[in-house]
Amino acid sequence: MRSLYVSQPGCYLSLKQEQVIIKQGSTILDQVSLPLIEQILVFGPSQVTTQLVRACLWRNIPIIYLSRMGRCYGRLLPIERGYRSLSRQQQHLSQADLLRVAQKIVWAKLKNSRVILQRQRRRQLSANLDEAIQGLTYLLYRVEQTDSIDRLMGFEGAAAACYFGALGECFTSAGFEFTTRSRHPPTDPVNAMLSFGYQLLWNHLLSLIELQGLDPYEACLHQGSERHAALASDLIEEFRAPIIDSLVLYLVNSRIVIADEDFDYPEAACYLNNDGRKKFLRAFLQRMEDPLNTPTGPQPRWDLLNRQVKAYRQFVSEPSLGYQPYVIR
Repeated sequence: MRSLYVSQPGCYLSLKQEQVIIKQGSTILDQVSLPLIEQILVFGPSQVTTQLVRACLWRNIPIIYLSRMGRCYGRLLPIERGYRSLSRQQQHLSQADLLRVAQKIVWAKLKNSRVILQRQRRRQLSANLDEAIQGLTYLLYRVEQTDSIDRLMGFEGAAAACYFGALGECFTSAGFEFTTRSRHPPTDPVNAMLSFGYQLLWNHLLSLIELQGLDPYEACLHQGSERHAALASDLIEEFRAPIIDSLVLYLVNSRIVIADEDFDYPEAACYLNNDGRKKFLRAFLQRMEDPLNTPTGPQPRWDLLNRQVKAYRQFVSEPSLGYQPYVIR
């Protein structure tokens, strides 16, 4: 199963027998068998025929509409998709169970962030990296001792400031100065790639959460609302550093993306342009399709996301089993 990305503007998606045809003007850009598609992500102004929409709804294939910068506008889902009994179980989880899982998620995020800095530290001498690694080690201990979600969020915020404050030293290409995390809008190329990558990952997790029948608006760590699928925001935390941050480091330090060529700079903001998004998506897909050794044999990185969503589903069904987050070594 694969995700179909439509990243170029002005595309036209149609269905011919069991083949999805992606055209731009009179040029056929791609042709994919519909039964092999897990979800379709449409970036910017492109059109999808009613025939293809109906076929996707019938096959339980979500269509996700995003801005050119990766922000999700909404999703098309079949009407029978609901949260039923699992939603009720999520709503009745105890505060103690929610806190324990929230602790594990934040602990895994900090642990994975520390590993990324430790790997970079082996490549260069840096007092700033040493200090950040020590700070994350201390905050890992505090996370294990905390007794409230509010304090947990406070430690998570402190850890993010510590981590991103040192990450800038790890970028070696010209034009990629990075001093702090900026989101709305991103203000430099590194922040533009982080935001774009996190949004991609978040959307994938959201689709997997819905496929498992979980309610994406009932979470442990983040507060859900009608506009915020908080469970996706919970489960993304353990994947930010090992998947997206490491990918951005690779793209910059390998000089695959170029600050003067692959970004637009409207007013005080910075976003990937069409060429930049193509480069990022190509590298992202390659990384997610690379096989990893698992107890059941080689599996693509996509399987990591699916396994964690299934693990959370098992926790909801049987809270006594707990939840084991994804941790890199």
